[in-house]
Amino acid sequence: MAITTISSREFNQDTGRAKKAAVHGPVIITDRGRPAHVLLTIEAYERMKGTEPSIADLLYMPGAEDIELEIPPRTELPRVADFS
Repeated sequence: MAITTISSREFNQDTGRAKKAAVHGPVIITDRGRPAHVLLTIEAYERMKGTEPSIADLLYMPGAEDIELEIPPRTELPRVADFS
């Protein structure tokens, strides 16, 4: 991923160049030498924003709340841990 830095003046004069650079990574736009804005592609923004499904979304099973789950009681007693 390449990070490109351009001034506000360069951005105003050649937005096409900035858009092309954003395909390869974020473009930092400066005002008076200080970072002021970042230009990203929509794909990079969506990844950063987190719109991709989370692991919980991927594992979700509709109707799972209706499943009966029987957990048998434990019959063994806890043991002392052996750290030797």
